[in-house]
Amino acid sequence: MSPRSDADPHARLREDVDLLGRLLGETLQSQEGQPLFDTVEQVRQLSKKAHRQDQGPFQQLRTLLEELPEERALRVARAFAKFLTLANIAEQHHRVRRRRQYQRDATSPPQRGSFEETFDDLLNQDIDTDQLYEAVCNQQVELVLTAHPTEVVRRTLQQKHNRVAALLRRRDRPDLTPREDQQTTEALRRQIVSEWDTDELRGQRPTPEDEARGGFAVIENVLWDVVPQFTRQLSETLHEHTGRWLPRRAAPVRFGSWMGGDRDGNPNVTPEVTRRVCLMSRWMAADLYYREVDQLRAELSETTCSDELRDVVGDAHEPYRELLAGVRRRLADTRDHLAALIADEPPPEGDIYWQEDELWEPLQLCDRSLRDSGLDTIADGRLLDLMRRLACFGLTLMKIDLRQESTLHTRTLDAVTRHLGIGSYADWKEEERIDFLVEELNSNRPLIPPHVVFEDDNVQDVIETLRVAAEIGEESLGAYVISMAEQPSDVLAVELLIQETFGYSAMRVVPLFETIDDLRRCGDVLRRLFSIDWYRRRVGDRQEVMIGYSDSAKDGGRLAAAWELYQGQERIVSACEEFDIRATLFHGRGGSVGRGGGPTYMAILSQPPGSVDGTLRVTEQGEMIQSKFGQPGIAERSMELYTTAVLRTTLVPPKGPRDQWREVMDELADNAAESYRSVVQDESDFVDYFRAATPEVELGGLNIGSRPARRQTKEGLDSLRAIPWVFAWTQTRLMLPAWLGTGDALEQTFGSAGEDTLAQMYRQWPFFQSTIDLIEMVLAKAVMRIAALYDEVLVPEPLQPMGSELRRRYANTVEAIKTLTGRDELLENNPVLRNSINVRNPYVDPINLVQVELLRRLRQDAADSDQIQRAFLITVNGIAAGMRNTG
Repeated sequence: MSPRSDADPHARLREDVDLLGRLLGETLQSQEGQPLFDTVEQVRQLSKKAHRQDQGPFQQLRTLLEELPEERALRVARAFAKFLTLANIAEQHHRVRRRRQYQRDATSPPQRGSFEETFDDLLNQDIDTDQLYEAVCNQQVELVLTAHPTEVVRRTLQQKHNRVAALLRRRDRPDLTPREDQQTTEALRRQIVSEWDTDELRGQRPTPEDEARGGFAVIENVLWDVVPQFTRQLSETLHEHTGRWLPRRAAPVRFGSWMGGDRDGNPNVTPEVTRRVCLMSRWMAADLYYREVDQLRAELSETTCSDELRDVVGDAHEPYRELLAGVRRRLADTRDHLAALIADEPPPEGDIYWQEDELWEPLQLCDRSLRDSGLDTIADGRLLDLMRRLACFGLTLMKIDLRQESTLHTRTLDAVTRHLGIGSYADWKEEERIDFLVEELNSNRPLIPPHVVFEDDNVQDVIETLRVAAEIGEESLGAYVISMAEQPSDVLAVELLIQETFGYSAMRVVPLFETIDDLRRCGDVLRRLFSIDWYRRRVGDRQEVMIGYSDSAKDGGRLAAAWELYQGQERIVSACEEFDIRATLFHGRGGSVGRGGGPTYMAILSQPPGSVDGTLRVTEQGEMIQSKFGQPGIAERSMELYTTAVLRTTLVPPKGPRDQWREVMDELADNAAESYRSVVQDESDFVDYFRAATPEVELGGLNIGSRPARRQTKEGLDSLRAIPWVFAWTQTRLMLPAWLGTGDALEQTFGSAGEDTLAQMYRQWPFFQSTIDLIEMVLAKAVMRIAALYDEVLVPEPLQPMGSELRRRYANTVEAIKTLTGRDELLENNPVLRNSINVRNPYVDPINLVQVELLRRLRQDAADSDQIQRAFLITVNGIAAGMRNTG
C-alpha cells in the first residue's frame, strides 16, 4: 500500500492523479502501442515547457501536432481528454475526502457553510431557537434539473466515471490489505481500459426522453440514498441546537425537472413526449419504492404493535410485514399499470397509487405503532429514511415544469378569437387584451370549442400540451414558465388557457423575465397584475417569478446583466411587498459564469435583501448536474450549501448597497453594456468573425442535446441561444461573454468615481465582490495564445484585427481587475484554484492545437470529412473537461 501523508492536504490528490495518469499511460502502451505513447509523452513535455518558456516550445508543439495524420491526432487528443477527465474525478473525490477530514477532526472549526457553522453563527446573532427551528422546517428549496445542450459526456461514460470514484474511495480505507490494495488498483486499470475502448460520442442526438432518463439515473444512483442521509444530518444538527427534530414530512430540498416539459424552441418536446416522461417518472418512483418497501418488510419482523395497527392487520403474527405486504403488492400493481401506459397497451386491473397521501398513511401507521410500542430506535431507521424519501420525491420523483414562449400563447388566443369571429387578439392593445382575459377568467363559459383543430401546428401544440397536462394531473406537474414574458397579458393568457383545459387554475404560472428591458419592466408588470382582483385572489400570498441569466448576459454583457438582475429582483420584491405578497425567485442560472453560473453559496448570500425569503428555485443545467450531484459526497455537500445559504439569507438578510454605490454601479453597468454592444452589436463584421474564429458552426454536429442551437432558422446572434454562444468561446479559451465590457467600464469609472470607492465596494458589498471574483476566475482560465492561434489559422486576414482588439481588451480587463482588487496576480487569494488551472493548461493546450488543425481541414472540405468531424468532436469533449464547464 502506498504511503499516505496528511501533512500536505493535497498530497493524496496528487497521488491519485499520478496513479490514474500512470494507469492511463500503461493502457495506451498496451492498447495502442509504444509509438503512440511516445508521441503523447513528447507532446506533454513540450506543452509543459511551452508554459515555462516563450514561443520556442509552443511552435515546436504546433509543428508536431499539425504534421500528425488525422487518426494519430485523434488518439493524442483522446489521451489528453481522458487524463483531464480522470483528474476531474480525482479532484471531486478529494473534495469529499477533505470534507470528511473536517468532520473527523474534533479540534478544527466547523466547515464553512455546514449546518454546524451556520446554526452556531445564527444563534450568536440573536436568532432564537424557535426562529431557527421554524425557518428550517418551513424552508423550500427546489433544484430544477434541465437538459440543456452543455452535457457532453455520455451516460455510459458517466457510469464508468462513478465506478472510478468508488474505487478511489475504496483506496482510502485504512484497513486495506496489500492484496486488496493491489486488487483495487487492478480494478481501476480495468475501468480505464474499458473507458479507452468505449466510444465517447453519441451515435445520434438524444431525445427528450433520453435526457429525462439521465435525470432519473441521477436520482436512482445518487440522490435516492443521499436525501435521507442529508435529512438525517440536518435533523440531528437541528436537535443539537434547538432540542427538536426535523418533522418527518419536512423536505427543505426537493427536485423538479424541465426534461420533457421545456418546449421553448424545441419541436422535439411534443405533448406525447411530456405524457410519456411523466409516466416514466412515476414508474421509476414506484419501482424505487417497491424495492425499498421490500427491504423494509424483510427488516420489520417485530411482533409488538399498537391496537391501531392490530385493527388493520387482524391477528397476523408479524403485523408490520403483513401491512407492508399489501403496500408492496399495490406498488407492484402501480408499476405494472404505468409500464402498460408507457407501452401504449391496455393497463391491467389493480389498486394503483396516484396520490402521495395513499402511500404515506401506511408508513405513518407503522411509525406510530413502533413508537407507541417503545420501538423508537427501529422507527428511526429504514422506515424514517423511506418517509424522508417520500416527503422529498413524492410519487413522481420530480414535478415537471412546462415552458413555452409568450408569443405562442398570443398566437393561440389570436387563432381562438379569429375562429370565434370576435376579432384579432394579436392586434389588440395591451389594456384591451387584459379586459378580454379578465372577463373570460371570471366567466364559467368555455372559450375554446372542444373539437376544433387549428391549422397552425404551433397553436394546436399549445392546446394539446395543456390537455395532456390535465390528463396527467397536478401531482406530476410543477410550474408553467412563460419565456420572454413582457407584459401582464402574457401571464393572464396562460392562466386562461390552463383554466380552459383543466377546468380550474391548476398550475403555478411563472413569468420569466430574460432581457435587460424585461428586467427593468418586471416590477410594473407585477403591479398591474396584482391590481386585478381575479389575479390577486389567484396568487394568494405567494408569487413566483423567474429571472433569466443567459439572455440578459448575451444582451448586455456579464457585468451589466448582473446589476440588472440584482435590480430586477429588488423590483420584484418591492412590487410584491406593496401588495403584502411574498416572492419566490426562480433563478435560471447556467453552468458557466457567462450564463450566471458560479459558486452556489456566495451567489445566494449576495442576493438583494428580501429576495430569498425562505424559498428558492434554481435550475441545475447540463454538466452541472453531474458536477454537483454525480457523487454522493458532493451531492450531500451541494444540498447542505443550498440549505444553509438560503437559511442564513432568510434570517439575516444582507444589507442593501449605499446610495453612492448604486450610482457607481449604474455608471459601471451602463459603461460595460455600451462597451460590450459596441463590439457584439455595432461591429458589422463581428458575426462573421465569431463564426470564423470559433467552432460555433461545427458544434451543431455534436449530439449533446435534443434542443436546436437556434430559436429560429435565421442566422446571426439574435436567434443564437446563449448556451452555444458561451460554448463556442469556451472552446477557443477566449471566454469572451464573461468579461467583455468589464475592463472598459472599470477604467472609465476609476476616473469618475475613484479607485478608492470601487475598492471599498469590492471589500464591503457581497454582490459586487462575488461578481468581480467570478469574472476574475474566468480571466484566469482564458489563454490568449490559444485564442490567437484560432485567429491565425481560421480567420480571414481582413477580420484578424478584430481578434487583436479583443485580446487587447482582455489584457486591459486583467489590469483593471488587479487594480480593483489590489492584487498583483489573478487569483492571488485563491492559490488552490490558480494551481489547478496552471496544472491543467498544459494538458488542454494540445487538444486546442489539434482542434484548430481539424477545423482548418474541415473548412477546406477535406475528403475524409466524417473522420475529421469525429476527431473534432472528441476535441470538444476534451476541452470541456479541461475547462470544467462548457456553456
